[in-house]
Amino acid sequence: MAKIEKFEDLECWKEARILVKQVFLEVQDNNKVDWDTQSQIRRASLSIMNNIAEGFGRYSDKEFIRFLEYSSSSAAEVRSMLYVFEDLNFTDLEELKTIQEQLDKTRKLTLGLIRYLKNKKP
Repeated sequence: MAKIEKFEDLECWKEARILVKQVFLEVQDNNKVDWDTQSQIRRASLSIMNNIAEGFGRYSDKEFIRFLEYSSSSAAEVRSMLYVFEDLNFTDLEELKTIQEQLDKTRKLTLGLIRYLKNKKP
């Protein structure tokens, strides 16, 4: 594994960044989605990306893992909210599928990093 020197080098953060853009673009100017719901899904998606960055900045594997777990929890929140979008026909099903796939990719990379850090030899 190449040496990671900044959070921007992390694949899970890069994928989370793509996810945030997808979520923001999906809810902007969407008249079907109320402001509170738009705000909540935006904040939850941002939390995925920002917790990866914040955890990296802690310089301790234990703390980093904790923030990666927060990121994973935020991913579950976004997934739950996407069901609301589906159930209430807030957006196109194909677009939801695209966002869900990006969410899964981001979460899998995050969980993989957690496993790596937990199994890393001191």
